[in-house]
Amino acid sequence: MFEIQPMDAQTYRQQTRRSTLIIALIFVALAMVLSTVAVAVFGEPGGDNLRFNIGGVFAAVLVMAALMRKVFWTQDWMAPAVYSWQLKRSLMSVTNVMHHLTVAVEADDPTAMKLLRFYHLGLSQMHELDGNSSDQGQLRREMQQHEARMQALGLDPQQIRLDPAWLEAVKRTSG
Repeated sequence: MFEIQPMDAQTYRQQTRRSTLIIALIFVALAMVLSTVAVAVFGEPGGDNLRFNIGGVFAAVLVMAALMRKVFWTQDWMAPAVYSWQLKRSLMSVTNVMHHLTVAVEADDPTAMKLLRFYHLGLSQMHELDGNSSDQGQLRREMQQHEARMQALGLDPQQIRLDPAWLEAVKRTSG
């Protein structure tokens, strides 16, 4: 179950820039080392070793993918980027059932109302973290209207958790 966490946008951007730089530097160093090793082991002196250089870069991509999943993903310096990835993934799971969600919200389905509120809160945070203010006005109006509707139905508007069961329930009720 994913939960929206309070996060300062400026700090978030600073930390994600730093983690991106660390990952990029490690990748460049790894690609250079692996390309050099590939050319030294398999290449010909003075020959065309482009394929070995490309092979070294490709090997670096594979090693970086493994490092990301097995080592870096759990590091403190990666926490903001991991949180962002999880938030975007959660929002995408709601987007994927949006056609069902819209129908269920129109029918005042409580689960759908909660799911849409989570989506609004998560999307608002993602816009804030990314510094994307262009869509905030329209989203803010939709959020206020939906919050008022939830309160009229006696539903708690503080929906900071995404319960995966809500996604399945919305799919079943509208389709």
